Amino acid sequence: MSRALTGRNALVTGSVAGLGLAMARALAAEGATVTLNGLAPPGAGEAAAAALAAESGSPVFFDPCDLADVDQIEAMMAAAAARSGAVDILVSNAVIRHFQPIEAFSAADWNASIAVNLSAAFHAARLALPGMKAAGWGRIVHLSSIYGQRGAENRVDYVTTKTALIGLTRAIAIETAATGVTCNALCPGTVPSPAILDRIAGIARRDGIPIEAAARDYIRPRHPTGRFVALESVAALLLFLCSPAGADMTGTVLPIDGGWHAG
Repeated sequence: MSRALTGRNALVTGSVAGLGLAMARALAAEGATVTLNGLAPPGAGEAAAAALAAESGSPVFFDPCDLADVDQIEAMMAAAAARSGAVDILVSNAVIRHFQPIEAFSAADWNASIAVNLSAAFHAARLALPGMKAAGWGRIVHLSSIYGQRGAENRVDYVTTKTALIGLTRAIAIETAATGVTCNALCPGTVPSPAILDRIAGIARRDGIPIEAAARDYIRPRHPTGRFVALESVAALLLFLCSPAGADMTGTVLPIDGGWHAG
């Protein structure tokens, strides 16, 4: 284990489970101090942080910040900096989504998706950038999606916010190009997140078929590889962006989608 990120202070939103936790695990394994964030039952976030700290040997903390609340975002960023120095690896992964036609969307659901999926990433970046620029090093990574580059029915909030994250990525990259800070977007295909696995389980129950068959049917029209995109593969791409080899990559939109774009 190289521990190449020892001394770095990372914050990953939406990271108490699934892809966010996989990325946090990769960062902690390389020595970074990590702050987890997400909505979780009482004690669950703290337990996830303690387990990851024990596994990795790195300091890991949990912040229950509600990303729809700007004041809480500011408090979370300040607390992370007070503990371990300025946040120099920021991964905006948190997302909420609603599956319904545009005309059925409520104003409250739309505003919540914009706040958590998009505005939270902006606010976290604006708060992290002064410290990153002062240090001459920083990594901002936005989790977009295959749906950041194509439409889909009954997902207007998800498609809109994932597309907007790509624009935010490019704007930050241009503004910070000469500062040692990079900003990139990752666009995963379908990963075996708890939300996706729950959807597949629901399909299996509805159709009276084994979960394995439902998973194959779900993946087949999306990924030519015929399998999920591994959580660890996305995490490895994040680590590459944080490595010296990633220093000249900024403003990029990186698909990792099992060939979905090629289909």
